[in-house]
Amino acid sequence: MDMYSDKRASKAPWLWLIALIAAAALIAGYLIVSVRSSSMTESGAVAIREAIEKSARQCYVVEGIYPPDLAYLQDNYGLQININDYYVTYDIFASNQPPSVRVTPKQ
Repeated sequence: MDMYSDKRASKAPWLWLIALIAAAALIAGYLIVSVRSSSMTESGAVAIREAIEKSARQCYVVEGIYPPDLAYLQDNYGLQININDYYVTYDIFASNQPPSVRVTPKQ
């Protein structure tokens, strides 16, 4: 009977399994953070668009016209827009028609 056994060899499969599980957990964590960050960016764009549209409607109710541009809303209605992270397009056809608002996250 052999009294000596190689303990390193018996631990090797467990070490590989633990390393594999740790790597999978790290990858899953990275993917979750990436998806959540993207979702937050998109929801931020929706919130900005809704704030612009709400301010434009408020202007229409108070003044009887839709504002000619975003600067008017910022100056007179306290609208704040994060122009560092989003592109904002504000198109108005006529003062009695609601504007077309598009907000796109910058990449």
